[in-house]
Amino acid sequence: MITLCGIPLSNYYNKVKLALLEKGIPFAEERVETHCHEEAVLSCSPLGKVPFIKTPQGALCESQVIVDYLEAAYPGTPALVPADPYQAAKVRELITYVELHLELVVRELYPEAFFGGQVSDGTKKRVARVLPENIRAFRRLAKFGPYLAGDSFTMADCAGWVSLPLVGMATKTIYGEDLLAAGGVDWKGYAKLVGDRPHAQTVAADRKADQERSLAANRAKS
Repeated sequence: MITLCGIPLSNYYNKVKLALLEKGIPFAEERVETHCHEEAVLSCSPLGKVPFIKTPQGALCESQVIVDYLEAAYPGTPALVPADPYQAAKVRELITYVELHLELVVRELYPEAFFGGQVSDGTKKRVARVLPENIRAFRRLAKFGPYLAGDSFTMADCAGWVSLPLVGMATKTIYGEDLLAAGGVDWKGYAKLVGDRPHAQTVAADRKADQERSLAANRAKS
């Protein structure tokens, strides 16, 4: 059986978890904090990043590597990419834009947007300069028909559902304006669409429970 390792607060953990659930693959979960430097973790994820999975053959890290493995290793389960090679590549193209050109750019704002830290003015200016162009580029690719790649739920939606809200919320907190919505992306409507899926509701409930657990633990320490 596959073991998914990480924390439910991680959007990339939830990307993999949603893919596992949508494909109906049995799995267990093991809590591993991000950037853990214990040897048992580093032997599976050399940078200590989550998520990673443990399989009978060994460990795999990096969320896109993991979901691509799941797609190849479990062909009898519901497909999350089209059979046509070009259309499958278009799905993965969308994932790259969501994660590399949107989420990764905005991730630099997270310490201040979500965790009570501070981000330099230079970082804020750089993100504000780069992000609008990236959003316009993403809009050229995303179909929202109603899913990112068209009329069917795909791997791109596993990525989009967990990451696009973070882009919108982080920019709203830092700049006072949701740059994703301002760029013409109705991420709230899209997030509701995907969020109404039963497996997405499971992921969201588990994330909320873990967030509440973390808050309670922090209050107990103070």
